[in-house]
Amino acid sequence: MNILLVLTSHDKLGNTGKKTGFWLEEFAAPYYAFLDAGAKLTLASPQGGQPPLDPKSDEPDAQTEATERFRKDSAAQAALASTIKLSTVQAKDYDAVFYPGGHGPLWDLAEDKDSIALIEAMYAAGKPVSAVCHAPGVLRHVRATDGTPLVKGKKVTGFSDSEEAAVQLTDIVPFLVEAELKRLGGDYSKGADWGSYAVVDGNLITGQNPASSVAVAELVLKMLA
Repeated sequence: MNILLVLTSHDKLGNTGKKTGFWLEEFAAPYYAFLDAGAKLTLASPQGGQPPLDPKSDEPDAQTEATERFRKDSAAQAALASTIKLSTVQAKDYDAVFYPGGHGPLWDLAEDKDSIALIEAMYAAGKPVSAVCHAPGVLRHVRATDGTPLVKGKKVTGFSDSEEAAVQLTDIVPFLVEAELKRLGGDYSKGADWGSYAVVDGNLITGQNPASSVAVAELVLKMLA
């Protein structure tokens, strides 16, 4: 069971002068869910090397059992520091792909041709394609085999417009995940703000927010089983 985790390389929060990147919980929780299930994990990012961590995900109120485990895990830290370049990845080598969120993916992975091609190949091969929180935004330019948006007519979720408003970044992000998925024809639904909510449609699995990361990982493992 080979699972690919794709992380952002983008660290600038629009023109605010602040930093962004990937959200620690959304990486750590699935990482350990997959690892504990016996999966072989590969980490990739557009630029390779150490992906930028969203500093807000490092704050005390954002910590979970998985993030605490990560802080004590030198092997996991070393793996994260040495992600391979996304351009070198081949879909045929992996059984599933998972995208952690954080605001970073909205700027780079959503527009990245290698990411788009990877998702199209994985999905067409019937392999689980999964993303949580802001990461469903990476689907915006992904097409189905018939040329229509991949999410069109499919059940999807992702960071809600109300959650984005709550963190006061509605006017900063390049696009709103909920609004974009709806614009593309996705059958978007959501649970309560900040609660765990994940949906499956075929081999596409999406989660709403950081609290949904474990649920998404468990759905991936269920599909692979």
